[in-house]
Amino acid sequence: MTAVSPAPALHAGHPPPQGRRAVAALSLGALGVVYGDIGTSPLYAMKECLAWPHSPHAIEPHPEEVLGVVSLVFWALMLVITVKYLLFVLRADNKGEGGILALAALLYGSEGATRGNRLRIPMMLALFGAGLLYGEGVITPAISVLGAIEGISEQSPALSDLVVPITVGILVALFLIQRHGTGRLGSIFGWIVGLWFVAIGAVGLHWIIVEPSVLGAINPYHAARFVGSHGVHGFLLLGLVFLVVTGGEALYADMGHFGRRPIRIAWFAVVLPGLLLNYFGQGALFLSREVGSVKNPFYAMVDGPLLIPMIVLATMAAVIASQALISGAFAITRQAMQLGFFPRLTVVHTSAQTEGQIYIPEMN
Repeated sequence: MTAVSPAPALHAGHPPPQGRRAVAALSLGALGVVYGDIGTSPLYAMKECLAWPHSPHAIEPHPEEVLGVVSLVFWALMLVITVKYLLFVLRADNKGEGGILALAALLYGSEGATRGNRLRIPMMLALFGAGLLYGEGVITPAISVLGAIEGISEQSPALSDLVVPITVGILVALFLIQRHGTGRLGSIFGWIVGLWFVAIGAVGLHWIIVEPSVLGAINPYHAARFVGSHGVHGFLLLGLVFLVVTGGEALYADMGHFGRRPIRIAWFAVVLPGLLLNYFGQGALFLSREVGSVKNPFYAMVDGPLLIPMIVLATMAAVIASQALISGAFAITRQAMQLGFFPRLTVVHTSAQTEGQIYIPEMN
């Protein structure tokens, strides 16, 4: 690994991978690095929406409300992630680089010098968006790991006092291994995240078979009826529903690490099926249980001998979930340096083949 100084303009992206084996390797890496955050949303998203009265903002999970929330979740994933990011936003790369600052840098093209003050507002908006990404990068590791470790309190309330110390230890270890680079971490994390999506999809499929009426939530009518019939509360609940797409911006920010095609392959082949099966499965769980009886729908689906293995797998997935935002923070920091909006820091290239895979010790 060799430290280099940032260039005055955004670097040229890595060439598209050649051959199926190279694409498969990058897709596996993207699975581990890019989709960890959005992949762990099932741990808490449906719980916050429907686990009444255990969650403070949840709504009573009567059948109409359950179908409405599941429908909102389905269409949020399809419209925000699949259509917006995968089909459109990933096409707006800057020489292979993604992220809001890479997008803003396109303004400084051949016409940039003649636009003058017209560039100020777009650049301020881009910097504001970068700040939001940093903010999510700060809180996501703590929230994701903490949400997974809290599963041990489901097994034994006496272990509740160990939740915070275990979380802190895991986070320290996570940041210590960043220097090895996203490529190497992605190849390791990819298999774990792949197993995670298969596991949550299988669990969700079981409950869909138990209560197949939940599949009616695919009809957008249920989403529209839910928002229209609950007024302000229904509108505010959309904020909780959008927990299912948290980490979606990492798809764009991490594009320079893996490329457009591997990110799309990982989404359509593994991530989307696993997420949809699990969210529909949690909805089926609510439909099959008495109102107010479900405290934590994710772990309630695997209550029994599978609980401990799922807690372990969820903890590993939650640790990996933090990687998407950490890698995104490295990428956007270098872009900010190259555009003159951030102090010059050490940039370490961690791959001889993929220029976008970097590590910034000071940011870490």
